[in-house]
Amino acid sequence: MNDMSSFVDALGDELRARRLPFDAIPVVDMSLMQSGSGKAEMARAIHSALANTGFMYISNHGVEQDLIDAAYRVSAEFFALPQATKDALHIEQSGPALHGYTPFFGENNDPGRTVDYKEIFDLGRPARDGETRPFFGPVPWPAELPEFRAVMERYHAAMLALAERVMAGIALSLDLPEHYFVPMTQEPFGIQRLLHYPSQERVSDDKMIGIGAHTDYGCLTILSQDDVGGLQVMNRDGEWVDAPPIPGTFIVNIGDMLQRLTNGVYLANLHRVINVSGRERYSIPCFFDLDFDTEVAPLENCVTPDNPARYEPLVCGAHKWARYQAAYPHLSDLAG
Repeated sequence: MNDMSSFVDALGDELRARRLPFDAIPVVDMSLMQSGSGKAEMARAIHSALANTGFMYISNHGVEQDLIDAAYRVSAEFFALPQATKDALHIEQSGPALHGYTPFFGENNDPGRTVDYKEIFDLGRPARDGETRPFFGPVPWPAELPEFRAVMERYHAAMLALAERVMAGIALSLDLPEHYFVPMTQEPFGIQRLLHYPSQERVSDDKMIGIGAHTDYGCLTILSQDDVGGLQVMNRDGEWVDAPPIPGTFIVNIGDMLQRLTNGVYLANLHRVINVSGRERYSIPCFFDLDFDTEVAPLENCVTPDNPARYEPLVCGAHKWARYQAAYPHLSDLAG
């Protein structure tokens, strides 16, 4: 199904997104971080993007295309493994680390309304002290794919480094020092996710789609998507807008934690995935957060007489852990 009209015909009316030019979600050039005058220009672009859509494409990000290509290759190889092989790596076996495989319908982002038609592999880093605790611990690597671990560890490290650069840009966009977030990210926790969406022949409502409408729980998401497309973002008018793949870019969006931190100045926006392309869709998001014990409260320079503090302080890791405990029954008896 390569023809755009065929793609649109496969969606019911309520699922169709406006097909605006790609810069409906702005593109921010990360290379501007390298120059003094460029930093101010980049900061303004980030502010506009995150205040209005909560999303931005980033170009000139410094991550090698060969590494991205390798990550997609091993991802496709993993999801092509026999179901029994994948099930043996089930995320429930990792306890609080939340690393491993989640089968179709094992996670739903809009429970009670939709069922997510996707399968997942999550990985992350061990804690420095070697303990297994929420979001830190061993990864059940697939023994059948000898390259998988090396590629994905390199890719995750590249995403964490990129996230630190994006956070520096966000600090500048809020008129804060470039290194403002560094003390809060000494041992940040990140979930590196691989996603596989089969194509659906036709979708007439949102009861079962790739991912139901949701905002992300945490701080920052850096997403690589293949050329299939299917990501939709809600605009300020409550309309769904396509976020098509742009070669050489990642899509960045903020989550609930940065919305709280900016007192609602920046928007954690609703988004969803619908794949009616006729092709398998793969994407690779990295969910980046502050240190687990970081207290998150509205920044002083985001609180004004016209925008008084909207949120009570909370602890970053405890908040995110509670959201995962609600989503994964096997976590209900584990302490955060």
